[in-house]
Amino acid sequence: MQSVSIRDLTLKFGALEVLKSLSLDIEDGEFLVLLGPSGCGKSTLLNCIAGLLDISDGQIFIKGRNVTWEEPKDRGIGMVFQSYALYPQMTVKGNLSFGLKTAKVPKDEIDRKVARAAEVLQIEALLDRKPSQLSGGQRQRVAIGRALVRDVDVFLFDEPLSNLDAKLRSELRVEIKRLHHRLKNTMIYVTHDQIEALTLADRIAIMRNGIIQQLASPNEIYNRPVNLYVAGFMGSPGMNFMEGTLTGGGPDGGPQLRFGSTSIPLDRYPFAADARPEKVIFGIRPEHVSCGPAAADEPFSADVEIEVVEPMGADTLVWAILDGKEFRFRVDGHSDLDEGDHVRIGFDPARASIFDAGTELRL
Repeated sequence: MQSVSIRDLTLKFGALEVLKSLSLDIEDGEFLVLLGPSGCGKSTLLNCIAGLLDISDGQIFIKGRNVTWEEPKDRGIGMVFQSYALYPQMTVKGNLSFGLKTAKVPKDEIDRKVARAAEVLQIEALLDRKPSQLSGGQRQRVAIGRALVRDVDVFLFDEPLSNLDAKLRSELRVEIKRLHHRLKNTMIYVTHDQIEALTLADRIAIMRNGIIQQLASPNEIYNRPVNLYVAGFMGSPGMNFMEGTLTGGGPDGGPQLRFGSTSIPLDRYPFAADARPEKVIFGIRPEHVSCGPAAADEPFSADVEIEVVEPMGADTLVWAILDGKEFRFRVDGHSDLDEGDHVRIGFDPARASIFDAGTELRL
């Protein structure tokens, strides 16, 4: 069953079209992440679902009910903002119960819901404190709890972790995932952070200029990006890209990519269709590249010169030159590679992504 359904949603601010005939179905209990850079329309879409923005055209359904013109309070949603938006003069318990009190919910039911939310979020010991006495992570837990006490069908998260430091983001990311597993509510989560998207989502919607570029599982988006934009946006460090010519003149007559003096056999690459343009862009992720003796076992291998070595703890990022082009790959953190070294690298083209240089679509 679809929990949230968006049909041909358009939003304009004057002549500026921010969201463009966007359609999206979110399943009941699904954790969907809206991912993209600043200005792509992800928070705007979330605000439309919440009813905080009036749309120009289209319809929004929640649990099969048309809520396009309903007030936010009547949509059956709970929203957690980037800013904690807590009442500073109230205790944690007061913040959690405020919305229920204004809705005239009986006191015993309020106490039960607040206790349940505090238990789920592990903030029972904080109920008598005020926001000024809490850490950033604790405040965000309270903000989540304020949405949780409403027993809503859909939770909306608008970059809830962006104000926290890296350690707290990591900890709360796990808490949100646990929360979803316990509650099994539909959650729509906006972020520009790839790690949050990949670790939290059942599906990710990559957005650009008010349009969804790809909607798929994290694994599908990371390993089979639908176009050049998605391939370049996902991954840190990003994918290596090489512009070249697609030919059929391989040693066995199969397809190959030629760029500069280098030829890469593509007989193992899973082309989606028979039609193949001449000019293409070949992409391979740094972690899919082997180095040293292991490179000899790969379908393609070449010698490169190392320019920069970046130790990153568990692994090391190496910047090298392949046929005059910058090329990055990862090695073990204990590697003793150094600037100026010449090493053998290799990879399996079956793990690559190839795009039409004209349309930028995956081949």
